[in-house]
Amino acid sequence: MFGQKSSGGQLPPSERVNLAAIGIGNQGKGDLKNLFASGHCNVVALCDVDLKGKHTQESQAAHPNARRFTDFRVMFDQMGDEIDAVLIAIPDHAHFCVAMLAMSLGKHVFVEKPLAHTFGQCERLIDLAARSGVVTQMGNQGHSGANYFQFKAWTEAGIIKDVERISAFMNKDRRWHGWGESVTKYPSQPLPDGMDWDTWHCSGPVHPFSDKLHPQEWRSWFDYGSGAFGDWGPHILDTAHRFLKLGLPRTISALKRDGANDFVFPQASTIQFQFSKRKAMPPCTVTWYDGTKNQPEVEEEFGEPVKNPNTGKTEIKPLNISKPGKIIYGKDLTFAGGSHSDSLRVVPQKKFMEVRKTLPRISGKNSNHYANYLLACKGEEESRSPFHISGELTQVFNLGVIAQRLGGTIKFDSKTRQITNNKTGNALLDPAPRKGWEEYYKL
Repeated sequence: MFGQKSSGGQLPPSERVNLAAIGIGNQGKGDLKNLFASGHCNVVALCDVDLKGKHTQESQAAHPNARRFTDFRVMFDQMGDEIDAVLIAIPDHAHFCVAMLAMSLGKHVFVEKPLAHTFGQCERLIDLAARSGVVTQMGNQGHSGANYFQFKAWTEAGIIKDVERISAFMNKDRRWHGWGESVTKYPSQPLPDGMDWDTWHCSGPVHPFSDKLHPQEWRSWFDYGSGAFGDWGPHILDTAHRFLKLGLPRTISALKRDGANDFVFPQASTIQFQFSKRKAMPPCTVTWYDGTKNQPEVEEEFGEPVKNPNTGKTEIKPLNISKPGKIIYGKDLTFAGGSHSDSLRVVPQKKFMEVRKTLPRISGKNSNHYANYLLACKGEEESRSPFHISGELTQVFNLGVIAQRLGGTIKFDSKTRQITNNKTGNALLDPAPRKGWEEYYKL
């Protein structure tokens, strides 16, 4: 049972989880705010390779008593006994080493999405999470929202069934749009004062400092980020992957790669996945679209009839897909939804009116993703996006990124965990770490 909360919403310090935040600017800043606002944690340590950067100042000012570090290894060496759990909100390529060390020390971990940068890193994270017994949570925050509970209830009730294809899309402008084929090498700029550039790379390949890498721009590069798919896929496809039990695909095809480049992600891409039959569930095709004008074609039947005020005639208004989301095509019903916690709706409206009385009602107040993690650390709930769930989801994105990078179709054998028709692609499943960082792959 909880103790009495103070007027500020915080539990007594003895009932809170002692949290260390690794990565405290931008996304990390927002995560830290939400974790602290839950009232379930004490922030005891702040770690960031760029403590002098403007983007880290707000978090430092908010927690003046937390000890500060630029190297996560030093932090664990000096105050590991004072830390119960960690937030890891750093570039994709660096998630792995930090999470592995934390779990090996018995610390609960909240890791931003996507879980890791490579397929092999995900394998190791899933394995160590099971062996260590710590609480794990990936930061796909919608996985504790309305869409999670709705999708779960609707699949259990047989409302969502016999899904044979899914279209998923994210058509917002991205950081690397406009770079295109002009990128032929990594740029170089003077290193800012106080920046720990070596630790920033962790086990990844080393390139010169540049504001095209830090802060945030790392998402654009194959060596460090996961593009639009790895960034937004966890917020759009998570519930479909989980409750439709999709698992891992047998083929991944790059149908479109506008402005393909050896360094940064395409300006627009269409990636198609073929998932095999799962018991009573049919094979399923999932197609991903990114790029500002690269949207799926949506059948007219899913639009809505509206009267044109100028002509007085009834016209079909196409289904609105201007925001990130998905369309899920079942045998009897079709569903449209957005990203994160956005609920699904049956389309078209006429079909919804026919079935609305049969749809399960979703009720009850549930913890958000941040409170769920901390409550799980305290043994009061189970985390909703643990590594054995979010790890396999991330591996779908890892495979998709390889297809984006290489083009063509790759064939994946889920039993051997190998790409069978492309040696270059197979090597990208589990690249060797840079020298000096091998130990994290052996924990």
